[in-house]
Amino acid sequence: MSLTALEIYRKLPQTNCAKCLLPSCLAFAAALIAGRKRVRDCPDLTPEMASELSAKLLPPDPMETEQAEFVDKLQKKMSTINFKTVAPLIGATLKNGRIVINSLGKDFIFDQRGNMDSECHVIPWVQAPMLSYITYRNHTDITGSWISFREIKGGIEWQALFTNRCEEPLRKLADGNPDLLHDIIDLFMGKTVEWYEADIAIILYPLPKVPILICYQAPDEDLDSKLTILFDECCGVNLHIKSIFTLSHGLVKMFTRIAEHHL
Repeated sequence: MSLTALEIYRKLPQTNCAKCLLPSCLAFAAALIAGRKRVRDCPDLTPEMASELSAKLLPPDPMETEQAEFVDKLQKKMSTINFKTVAPLIGATLKNGRIVINSLGKDFIFDQRGNMDSECHVIPWVQAPMLSYITYRNHTDITGSWISFREIKGGIEWQALFTNRCEEPLRKLADGNPDLLHDIIDLFMGKTVEWYEADIAIILYPLPKVPILICYQAPDEDLDSKLTILFDECCGVNLHIKSIFTLSHGLVKMFTRIAEHHL
């Protein structure tokens, strides 16, 4: 069987001791998946746990490797960022020298080494988009104008993947769980808005200045359901298209797990 970075992280000492020469246990977990570190590189693992992890780890997936390398680059870039200057530009706050970003009603905290803590629990897929958001070269305010994914710079090349991995899975999930979108409002500080040809339209803030609009129309007689994810025009300025996709895909996977286990 394969393990996710979070599953590996839960089995690690979680001391962020840096004996493996990485800044955190979560970074070490990602490096294990990517094949850049070996289990024995963590000296504090018990022989039993080391053996268990070695047996369950599969050869590195190319996408996992690319993601881990991307996170490493962003973590190094964090040391060059002036938190006091950047925080007000991206809608974040400062606390004890660390930058605090609110995502869907929960605070995620980063230090200058790119280590991430959360008031709830560590969610690995948010780390890369958040680091990218903090270190991105441009920052602008929310416009209130909504555009499709393909209208964002670079979105055309990613559109097919976005449709197949984000919009379509979420549409089918909403079809099978009629109350899901209403529960998302309560769970993740969403708000409803009026939108043409949509039974329900929800605005969510996965990042303070990266709002998304989910528009869903339920099936009606011979008409299939329809779900579209739109983005404020500022999203393409505040975040790279790859990170926008990663953030959206992560949200859909999280909603899927919620539907399976909690609703």
